[in-house]
Amino acid sequence: MTDDTTPLPRSAANGAANGAANGAANGAANGAANGAAGTIWRWLDKAPDAVAVTGSDGRLTYRELHRRVEDLAAVLRGHGVGPETPVGLCMERTTGMLVAMLAVWTAGGAYVPLDPAFPAGRLAMMRQDAGIGLVLTQAGVDPTLLDGVPAVVTLSPGGRPLTGAPAPAGGVAADGDRLAYLMFTSGSTGRPKGVAVPHRAVANLLESFAELLPIGPEDRWLAVTTLSFDISVLELLLPLFTGGRVVIAATGEVSDGWALRERAVAEGVTIMQATPAGWRILLESGGVPATIRTRLCGGEALPRDLADALLADDAELWNVYGPTETTVWSTAGRVRPGPGAVDLGSPIGRTSLHLLDGNGTPVADGEVGELHIGGAGVARGYHGLPGQTAARFLPHPHAGAPGARMYATGDLARITPAGRLEYLGRADQQVKVHGFRIELGEIEAALRAAAEVRDAAAAVRDGRLVAYLVPRAQAVDWAELRERLRASLPDYMIPVRHTTLTSLPLTPNGKLDRAALPTPSWTRPGTAAFRAPAAGVESDLAEIWAGVLGATEPIGADDDFFELGGHSLAATQIIARVQARYGLEVPIVVLFERPTIAGFAARLDDLDDAELSLADVAALRDQLDGLSAEELQGLFDDLAAGS
Repeated sequence: MTDDTTPLPRSAANGAANGAANGAANGAANGAANGAAGTIWRWLDKAPDAVAVTGSDGRLTYRELHRRVEDLAAVLRGHGVGPETPVGLCMERTTGMLVAMLAVWTAGGAYVPLDPAFPAGRLAMMRQDAGIGLVLTQAGVDPTLLDGVPAVVTLSPGGRPLTGAPAPAGGVAADGDRLAYLMFTSGSTGRPKGVAVPHRAVANLLESFAELLPIGPEDRWLAVTTLSFDISVLELLLPLFTGGRVVIAATGEVSDGWALRERAVAEGVTIMQATPAGWRILLESGGVPATIRTRLCGGEALPRDLADALLADDAELWNVYGPTETTVWSTAGRVRPGPGAVDLGSPIGRTSLHLLDGNGTPVADGEVGELHIGGAGVARGYHGLPGQTAARFLPHPHAGAPGARMYATGDLARITPAGRLEYLGRADQQVKVHGFRIELGEIEAALRAAAEVRDAAAAVRDGRLVAYLVPRAQAVDWAELRERLRASLPDYMIPVRHTTLTSLPLTPNGKLDRAALPTPSWTRPGTAAFRAPAAGVESDLAEIWAGVLGATEPIGADDDFFELGGHSLAATQIIARVQARYGLEVPIVVLFERPTIAGFAARLDDLDDAELSLADVAALRDQLDGLSAEELQGLFDDLAAGS
């Protein structure tokens, strides 16, 4: 098992011959009846009545899951689905989502996630680029999202087709090179591009992590990731690959830390994977349940403070890294407590890593290079985009096999003196200020090293470096922090302005959304005329909101929480503070339904069934706040004497 004491081999390969890397995973896929998916059906013989998946719509055993997959696959064959046929999945987060995914593979096709949360125009572009003629959906999905689709099959939440006649049963020859899925990522041109991933790459991912992680039939994995983010592949399939159980969190639970924690506790979840933002939401909502003993963090750099928080109860934490183009994760490393940045670990099975300079030459240890990844996980390329594929999927000069390629990630890294791979940010985060070439990742690392800073980002605005800070409990003394930065950064790399945020903006996949970083000052949006909050509960809420949002101007009673910059993590923090202040259990959905101070306060009053109203509590707090320490002590003494 790889851990953080294992140095990265100087050859940047993990012991397997590069010449065999591209084909070594084919055996796993070809040995199964239906490619990468077929390997889970071995549990039909071992434990057919064990629960395979649970969701808001119920649960399915391995036997029941297999039967529903076969039934739906027969319907898909009746619609002409076969090898290489792209099938869109526009599904809610139920057991039916997993049934649909596996049924597409069983019929021989490739699935294409079409997230119902995406705009209709973006989904239309994806369908057009993928050449989709058939979409699987559910009754709760907005039908206008699928306008223009030639064929739509509607499923029950559990994956049963509501329409369509099945075709005669027929198998599909296993082929590791057959397309498994098209995963669309954002494109530099503004148009999403589809990454074409074959079954052999999925099989290699599952085999590698089955060997790496302590996971077996007794484990229950909480699946929280949207199907349109490729890390969902691991959390949906690895539990089935190892005979365990997938617990699919509903959409509402994924965005509500308290509800997610409740689901994890109720299901006895033992393993979970999330982005850093996802883990912070859970930590803010009562903490990570103690039953979750194996924790995976990826999708973005893992800050040391977050790693320490996830290790505080002696759980097993893994830092995982990899772009969509190399099939979910390419490296994994066991994280240990201690100082210093969290490294990327070591390459997973049949994967090779190479740090190259701009000329394609390997860099020396300690020098910064662009990370290139080769081996069994490398995707086919970008669907229908040969030019972009050729630019990023390069000939592999060290593979020793004809046609082998490696993917140029655009990520910068270096090998540390301890022989570990250290992530340094994106190559495209390089900027110039007054003629100096600057890597924003280096500034961000220095900011995060400050004890009072939980997370940070840097950017150039109007030709000046600015910082975005997410503080811990105490406020950040910016002048003092800038002085400390001078110990590690030259003057031209020290930001001249800063703004405080409750969390950094994220893409739908949970990564830092640099384009969404605001202008570094807080001003109240002018979408509503300012009306001062009423004394009492409204005033209390305005104070709480200002603290969470980092507001430097008054918040009005009719201001919208989300227009003020609120998001899921900030909402979780708001709810936590309201519950602590009033001792009132408040579902997070209330804030989404009533996003203004006035509306939220009125809804809180509806929820309150205590003898002492919230208004009375607020008034009492105001009265107590006006007392001196001596007066408070006298009041407590009087209460004690009367009890």
